[in-house]
Amino acid sequence: MPIVPVSAPGTASLSSGRLSVRGARVHNLKNVDLEIPRDALVVFTGLSGSGKSSLAFDTIFAEGQRRYVESLSAYARQFLGQVDRPDVDFIEGLSPAVSIDQKSTNRNPRSTVGTITEIHDYMRLLWARIGVPHCPDCGEVIQRQTVQQIADQLMDLPERTRYQIVAPVVTQKKGEFVDLFKELGAKGYARAIVDGEMIQLAEPPTLKKSYKHDIAVVVDRLVASPDILGRVTDSVETALGLAAGIMQVNFVDEEGDDAWQSFSEKLACPNGHPLQLTEIEPRTFSFNAPFGACPACSGLGTRMSVDVELMLGDEELSIREGVLLPWTTQGKGLFQYYERLLEGLAVDLDFSLDTPWRKLRAEVREAVLRGENYKVTVKWKNRYGREMRYSSGFEGVVPYIERQYVQAESDTQRQRWSEYLREVPCPVCDGARLKPEVLAVQVHGHSIADASRLSLGEAREYFAHLTLTDREATIAAQVLREIRLRLDFLIRVGLDYLSLSRAAATLSGGEAQRIRLATQIGSGLTGVLYVLDEPSIGLHQRDNRRLIETLVALRDLGNTLIVVEHDEETIHAADWVVDIGPGAGVNGGAVVHSGPIEELLEDRGSMTGDYLSGRRSIPTPAKRRKIDRKRQVGVVGARENNLRNVTVDFPLGVLTAVTGVSGSGKSSLVNGILYQVLATRLNGARRVAGKHTRVTGLDNLDKVVHVDQAPIGRTPRSNPATYTGVFDRIRTLFSETPEAKVRGYQPGRFSFNVKGGRCEACSGDGTIKIEMNFLPDVYVDCEVCHGKRYNRDTLAVHYKGKNIAEVLEMPIAEAAEFFEPIQAIHRYLKTLVDVGLGYVRLGQSATTLSGGEAQRVKLATELQRRTNGRSIYVLDEPTTGLHFEDVRKLLEVLNGLVDKGNTVIVIEHNLDVIKSSDWVIDLGPEGGSGGGQVVATGTPEQVARVEGSHTGAFLAEVLGIQPAEVRKAG
Repeated sequence: MPIVPVSAPGTASLSSGRLSVRGARVHNLKNVDLEIPRDALVVFTGLSGSGKSSLAFDTIFAEGQRRYVESLSAYARQFLGQVDRPDVDFIEGLSPAVSIDQKSTNRNPRSTVGTITEIHDYMRLLWARIGVPHCPDCGEVIQRQTVQQIADQLMDLPERTRYQIVAPVVTQKKGEFVDLFKELGAKGYARAIVDGEMIQLAEPPTLKKSYKHDIAVVVDRLVASPDILGRVTDSVETALGLAAGIMQVNFVDEEGDDAWQSFSEKLACPNGHPLQLTEIEPRTFSFNAPFGACPACSGLGTRMSVDVELMLGDEELSIREGVLLPWTTQGKGLFQYYERLLEGLAVDLDFSLDTPWRKLRAEVREAVLRGENYKVTVKWKNRYGREMRYSSGFEGVVPYIERQYVQAESDTQRQRWSEYLREVPCPVCDGARLKPEVLAVQVHGHSIADASRLSLGEAREYFAHLTLTDREATIAAQVLREIRLRLDFLIRVGLDYLSLSRAAATLSGGEAQRIRLATQIGSGLTGVLYVLDEPSIGLHQRDNRRLIETLVALRDLGNTLIVVEHDEETIHAADWVVDIGPGAGVNGGAVVHSGPIEELLEDRGSMTGDYLSGRRSIPTPAKRRKIDRKRQVGVVGARENNLRNVTVDFPLGVLTAVTGVSGSGKSSLVNGILYQVLATRLNGARRVAGKHTRVTGLDNLDKVVHVDQAPIGRTPRSNPATYTGVFDRIRTLFSETPEAKVRGYQPGRFSFNVKGGRCEACSGDGTIKIEMNFLPDVYVDCEVCHGKRYNRDTLAVHYKGKNIAEVLEMPIAEAAEFFEPIQAIHRYLKTLVDVGLGYVRLGQSATTLSGGEAQRVKLATELQRRTNGRSIYVLDEPTTGLHFEDVRKLLEVLNGLVDKGNTVIVIEHNLDVIKSSDWVIDLGPEGGSGGGQVVATGTPEQVARVEGSHTGAFLAEVLGIQPAEVRKAG
């Protein structure tokens, strides 16, 4: 495919100096020497596992970060993460380094796209300065109140109402306030309310200086009667003077929210509704502060609620058979205690515990699930046969779970009950995170939550066309400029479909990385070294051009960009390309090519050059598999997130690609609905699917497998041998050797995870951590086992001349030959070799595997399992981190699964995968609110001919289909 670079390679100044690396030996790097130009866009490419990230992140960026941290004081360094000195001789020409990778997604539930881009901060300022407050009860504009108006409202209270007029002199401020207490006492005030407690000013409390406090002085204590108008007026005027125009009334005989009413000289509802909004400041609009946060959800916008679907088993079962999972002993029916309670309820409501749940009356099901006000008689017989009885209250399953979750005293208990809960929007604020009175402040008819819910593209239009008065424009000009500028940067990196209210924890790695990239552009820094990890991940080809333009703009500010990337268009746009290889793992770690793209295209020793020049390619299948219309899984009425009542069929026994621009609804359809239903119905998992009507065609399937790029283990003890299960067979083989039998060794002797055969000095880790205080922790080989993990006696057992530690150090390809006579072991290892992992060591730590390598280990594990051809595999962007050659191998693996009769569904943007699929489902046409529809379905050739399909347009170019052959969508 011909690529027209966004800026011709070499347009960056390559004469502004060089960044030189000498003797890099991190991970598999083989004493690498490298020189690249500064102030240029440099792409590092190569096979998965070849050493790209080791050179870019673990060497160049790590050294840049380490030098910065070491320039700080010892006091400052203790608060920063320590960075190991990379194994490199020296690096010259290094600028301050910033890493923008995939692992930086913020998991804080309070973080949103708006907060991490700081757009929400500017919006808070805008709403505070030009927002118009309205009454949340009646919608009227809130106006100022005079002393007389406030006094009249208090005179209208029923006679004998007891109340206190209070002046809030301190609100959420730190300090001891000793002088304030003295001053108030000197003025004759006797009482104050401090942090909710009434105190005597003659004996003021000692407050903690570092805590925030609320202090309200009691101005007067009154009982409502017709003859106290003068006293009320004086007290109101005094209270307003003490607290800068704000006062509160505390109704002594009331409790909770009804006990307090706020008044203000500045803000009041003309219809007399109680006022809670005492100030309009930027902090008022923060859901991370108590001033503005919804009290029901504490500003999270969500709450945990019991999901009835999660707590019910098969609804054909009766209560006695165990349909109520929280009250059931697995496989043995109801717990006896709850059985007796429910028998009492059954007598009162006239139903049987043996009736299938589905056939019980609606009011009975409601009573069992949510009943709280029932009294039941519990009967049972003691061991002497006498009938015993007592009266008890009945608590339904839902309130029971809620109570247990709240009262749980340990994480284990809380985890148990959380299995029946799911996150739902807060019923009070409906997910807006703010108090009702804050949401009633509007800028031209929109609350801050309304604007935050818009997609970034819609938000840009809203702020661009905001019609302001001259006064408002003067106040808001600078704020609006900052908001528009930041929105433009986000849209330029292809994120127009996101909303400002989108939780940061729900962003993909690619989305989080592009947000950070946009933020860096907005910062306007120059002379910085940026290291990026595949910024094109999750991005449709249509949006790729805008991303490249952004990278070029960042370079043109005077920065150096090192981009680890496999995307063809990005490589062509680079000023300099570094190809790492030639292979992966032990076969990689060398610089195959370093220079402009034109030289790479001519380099026949570079596999990347071969693919870019067309000397190698991934062929389009000559023949597609036939679609059997009778064997399909159908999703009917999908309405999750932005899906618009979508109905679509997934053919079975073929490779299906689900495509569409970012935010079009692919993940919502496949991961959010289809996979969740399949996991629940086929695997017995406890999952909650997104909104849909039904899923059909499950009779043709036995199980579903989700293969992602998550690590195969979180600790160094996990490795390909343990994950695939082949290590169990290897340990058994060693235990059957003559030497092991003589010594009486069992398979457990050859495990480094349990006592017996492992080295106890390092507990089988092979390394020992030495804490260095202000320096990073140092890991050194264990002095006893010298990194071999096992003790001397275990290492004395050999199979074909090698001990267990030497076997774990073998590359998988070598191990496959070594164990070839042992079919039970060879079959596992051969599958790992087939997926392109022959270079990985058998015992290589899972934490050192890339995402692509981890995914292929999982695929190999599935491949070696015997299957009846009734499995469905779901993969989300499996080409992430994969080179052209890795993609070719991946396609061979996926086709191997399909050839066994299985079904494979991939969410993908990679055109090589899409063109190699048997069936394509294209969603769109745009992202966010502009997507959520099926644009096209069919073979790649059929989709390529659909006008209006962005994917189809790129497929047409790849498949050589002329524009004249294109037909309209539908």
